[in-house]
Amino acid sequence: MVDDPFTYGQIAAANSLSDVYAMGGVPKTALNIVCWPETGLPGEILGEILRGGAEKAREAGVVIVGGHSVADEEVKYGMAVTGVIDPRRIVRNVGARVGDALLLTKPLGTGVLMTAFKRDRLAAEYYDAAVRSMTTLNAGAAQAMLRHEVHAATDITGFGLAGHAIKMADGSAVTLRIEESDLPLLPGALDCCRAGMIPGGGRRNREFFGPRTRISDEVAAEMAEIFFDPQTSGGLLIALPEPQALALLSELQAGGNLEAAVVGRVVGQSGCAVELV
Repeated sequence: MVDDPFTYGQIAAANSLSDVYAMGGVPKTALNIVCWPETGLPGEILGEILRGGAEKAREAGVVIVGGHSVADEEVKYGMAVTGVIDPRRIVRNVGARVGDALLLTKPLGTGVLMTAFKRDRLAAEYYDAAVRSMTTLNAGAAQAMLRHEVHAATDITGFGLAGHAIKMADGSAVTLRIEESDLPLLPGALDCCRAGMIPGGGRRNREFFGPRTRISDEVAAEMAEIFFDPQTSGGLLIALPEPQALALLSELQAGGNLEAAVVGRVVGQSGCAVELV
């Protein structure tokens, strides 16, 4: 995804921690999980990957208590994370209610941007913005959402906004109506879509989840692609009453998250799981 091993470690760690944050939990410990080829790559690169993960763990207040390695020709790194949670305040990815607002805490577009990067077609400022987003922990957003009456939340990762929204809608027996014009985007994401930088994962997401969605004829083709774009270390999608969504948005913006946005509403079932209008 990126060339710098230290940055790769940071992104992988932030992505691994997100599942705990999405449930309103606090991560406490982690095990490093590494797949590494027996020959061909110097150990110094692995050291930088682990250093990047360790820095992000320290930022999260997480102790790395060990790890596991497997010989594999394809480099892989992540963490098995354990956290704690108040059993009275467990946030699940189901439970959204009709009338709730939908708040998204990070902009979209990492999939198309990193595809452009792999093809040497991405401007440096767009790359830097994507990396900043992917290395940002969801800790602050998770802490803030617990101060409100959250009905459901999920982190947005490989299935894209469409796929994770469908899971929330199905489990809640509702339809999520998302407004194209309200979706926050990373700089350059639209340009990359127009240039055809669509990742394979986005095409597979669209093929698999497309039949469960309804996309308005008014929606731009580029926005429809970003709707299915697989995210790495994406933000949280949170369903909560509209007045509290606006209050949470104000808190996040006051804390420096100027890219969070209310992106839609929860409505009664309308024959599809998710609408993009």
